[in-house]
Amino acid sequence: MSETHLQRDQPPGVPPLALTGERTLPDVPEENYWFRRHLAVYEWIADRARGLSVVDLACGEGYGSNVLAGTAGAVVGVDANPEAHEHAGLRYRRPNLRFERALVEAFDEECDAIVFLQTIEHVERPGELLDRFARLAPVSYVSTPNRLTLAPPGAEKSDNPWHLREYTAAEYRALLAPCFSRVELYGVFHAGKLRAHELAIRAGWDRLHPALRITKPFYDRFVPAISAADFAIRPEAQCDLDKALDFLAVGYR
Repeated sequence: MSETHLQRDQPPGVPPLALTGERTLPDVPEENYWFRRHLAVYEWIADRARGLSVVDLACGEGYGSNVLAGTAGAVVGVDANPEAHEHAGLRYRRPNLRFERALVEAFDEECDAIVFLQTIEHVERPGELLDRFARLAPVSYVSTPNRLTLAPPGAEKSDNPWHLREYTAAEYRALLAPCFSRVELYGVFHAGKLRAHELAIRAGWDRLHPALRITKPFYDRFVPAISAADFAIRPEAQCDLDKALDFLAVGYR
């Protein structure tokens, strides 16, 4: 992995992680779009998890667990990767936050809420795992990318080698429904400058910037400037889920 794809400016004593494509990372300018897209969902959940005991499964680098710990009563970040686990424990320190190294399928601690973001598509037996979530917590937050906006048209999945399966909204609902008594679905969409960028592409921006030879200078500035505010999370009743970037499910026991 090139050094340009290592995390930058880590605190003293915290080893930077390399961007592999398996998980997103903060502090990598080239990855900022994906990091902020995930961060927006963590912040949305954190606002709804005030005072709760929360387990953040497949927490990776730990940034999301840290966000949750800003409002939750207690947070446990769980990940099986040894490098990610070491990094998280060194970088994020709060009295109400701890990290455990474990497989998500083996974690068995009851809590008020489970958070499991952008990982169900990596799981071989997702139904069994979701059943476990419903047993361990009254509410679970589970997100996944929308195959219709991630993969090429007509493809069964994108070319991401870590994904075993990707879902449409209908397929995702069918996966979740047997595991929870009630499921709410939300869509993640572009907002702010990303929505403006979408409109510019429709108007021909993708033809203009190569002709002007400004592609790299423009995106070298644009991508690092993206923030979590450039994404919106909308309930199913107020959006077309088939056009969402990601689905966020809230499953109730």
